[in-house]
Amino acid sequence: MQKLTLGYSPCPNDTFIFDAMVHHKIDTEGLDFEVTLADVEELNQKAFKQELDITKLSYHAFGSLTNEYILMNSGSALGSGVGPLLIAKKEYSAAEVDQLKIAIPGKFTTANFLLSIAFPNATNKVEMLFSDIEQAVIDGKVDAGLIIHENRFTYHQRGLHKIMDMGAFWEAKTNALIPLGGIVLRRTFDEALQQKLDRVLRRSIEFAFANLESCMDYVRANAQEMEEEVMKKHIELYVNEYSVDLGEKGRYAVESLFNLAVHKEIIAEVHPQIFIKSKPLT
Repeated sequence: MQKLTLGYSPCPNDTFIFDAMVHHKIDTEGLDFEVTLADVEELNQKAFKQELDITKLSYHAFGSLTNEYILMNSGSALGSGVGPLLIAKKEYSAAEVDQLKIAIPGKFTTANFLLSIAFPNATNKVEMLFSDIEQAVIDGKVDAGLIIHENRFTYHQRGLHKIMDMGAFWEAKTNALIPLGGIVLRRTFDEALQQKLDRVLRRSIEFAFANLESCMDYVRANAQEMEEEVMKKHIELYVNEYSVDLGEKGRYAVESLFNLAVHKEIIAEVHPQIFIKSKPLT
């Protein structure tokens, strides 16, 4: 059995899609996985050091790593209405954002990329763990926060206000889906192994959709006391048809993000082949 290192976050959408393959509930075609669970920005940093064979990665970070990693067809968090939110304790207009001290979930997150496109002059940023941002806003440590993941569902319950939906901004600007994060693997892997990994991950996601409760124990074990309803909303929002296969719309969204990032000189030119070759399941 071939063992590979695999990194993803403890968030419900990731544990949901990887449960079946890491726990051998499906045919992994002779592959086994040594798992690292970490916050997405920590995974981004590990990728820059090329510590993992396969990893979840923010698309912003992947834009700088296309020579080292290649994108799988399955596993992406991408869609419509799934973008990060800029929130605050009091209501601010978009014109006031440039002057605010803003908490972000990491320099290389796609959330920060979208913020930089929408508000290029908003440079007073503080990096922190995504799960600490909401409380930092409440405590007045920052004026505003860029929230992702389950905080999308809870901020209004704590009296916070939305300044802007960064995903809605992106969709209006590009007419493309919002590419948040994807699963990448080492570019040095031969094509046969790339195809095998893509088959196994797709099989894992399809198993999860067909056997929701089978995967929920693993989701709950890593969801940090999240309410059941929030966990399931999280999965519904971030795991969808584009997680099974990017398809043409998904690829267009990723290419749109990279093209804009190159144009804005946020990243250098990307590798000419960013997606692994798509082949039918066998």
